[in-house]
Amino acid sequence: MSLTLEAAQKIVAGVLAYAKAQNLKPLAVGVFDPRGAIKAFAAQDGTSLKRGEIALGKANGALALGVGSRALMKRAELQPSFISAVGVAIGGGLIPVPGGVLIKQAGVVIGAVGVSGDTSDNDEAAAVAGITDAGLVAEGG
Repeated sequence: MSLTLEAAQKIVAGVLAYAKAQNLKPLAVGVFDPRGAIKAFAAQDGTSLKRGEIALGKANGALALGVGSRALMKRAELQPSFISAVGVAIGGGLIPVPGGVLIKQAGVVIGAVGVSGDTSDNDEAAAVAGITDAGLVAEGG
């Protein structure tokens, strides 16, 4: 099982369609394959500075620790030193708030999506919608 370019592009399209339907603020969305390589990325017109990096940090943290970024937020509240240390260990790309969602197929993690631009809850909902639209399973944490 692997995340195809076609599936990654469907996820991005699904995230952006959801954002439009829900009238969300402009979003950035990044999709990583299971190795942590960027498979697809898009930033809507009007996204604020560094939204792309934040979206990628949400996905990277989720993928690095194998849990959605909502779970990372809970862990950061309980163990802030651990999350800080992990951020250093993985090169700084860890944003522990909702919006980083694992992509699963047949119970196996095949990638992660990160979304940033609206509230964290809306970012996560958009990521889940994109993953689901692509026929895959989302795990937000």
